[in-house]
Amino acid sequence: MQDLPIRTELHPVPSLTMTDRQFLLGEAGGVPTMLAGWLSLPQSPGRRPAVLLMHGSGGIGAAIPHWVRLINAAGMAAFVLDGFSGRGLTSVSADQALLGRLAFVHDIYRALGVLAAHPGIDADRIAVMGFSRGGQGAFYAAMARFHRLWNPGGVIPAATLAIYPDCGTRYIEDTVMVPRPIRVFHGTPDDFNPVAPVRAHLERLRAAGCDVALAEYAGAHHGFDNPLSRVAARTSGQSVRDCRIEEQAPGLLVNAATGEPFGYADPCVARDAHVGGNPAAAGMLRVDVMACLAALIGR
Repeated sequence: MQDLPIRTELHPVPSLTMTDRQFLLGEAGGVPTMLAGWLSLPQSPGRRPAVLLMHGSGGIGAAIPHWVRLINAAGMAAFVLDGFSGRGLTSVSADQALLGRLAFVHDIYRALGVLAAHPGIDADRIAVMGFSRGGQGAFYAAMARFHRLWNPGGVIPAATLAIYPDCGTRYIEDTVMVPRPIRVFHGTPDDFNPVAPVRAHLERLRAAGCDVALAEYAGAHHGFDNPLSRVAARTSGQSVRDCRIEEQAPGLLVNAATGEPFGYADPCVARDAHVGGNPAAAGMLRVDVMACLAALIGR
């Protein structure tokens, strides 16, 4: 019964909805947006370590509550941030243009502030963990430049864990990260967010002196930790697996193949990929992630 929380709370998280250009330039503006966070407190006493969980393009799916129970059973709090409901969204899988690619980064910063202020949370032991689009948000939220723009003086997470993220976009100063561990977990055959660009970018970060590591899982397609699915099926969701997106100048994201501003109508955007569970790989992932969290924030 240790996986059952002693208390659950709902917290408002004030954020902004802005374009990627506004985010990248640090421009004032954007639409004030009230998000919600679900805090699940473990049975352990005192100020607990915590994990901020950021969902993917499909919203808070079946895998998230499963992760919450594992995290609570380990004596850690779990804070699930809903980046969609406050924006009138349920999913952006079929139309990724509905929300800027960097929106979750700003949301994560604001949620870290809310979580760190809680009397039952140890602000020095908060990890950020994201999945797919949320994994991308978690990963890039560790960029030092983005902290300067949107989180000056704010909470820096003790660790970042990204589960099958897209790391294919190249941003200005994207090898300068906050000095904290970054761990990425990815399926080798993932054809929605392929692992090859992740490997390449982590090599760039490693060469820059960052503390990064990648764990790969054979036979594991995108979303392989879904407990309601045992096989991967084709999806029509939008994937940028064939796109090379670069910030050519501050605030300007271009399709590197054409030199034109990137958009989801670009021919490189694909719609044929596999998504679904793999129980064996999911089991290994859960063991690895929980061991990682215990080592990085459970001390």
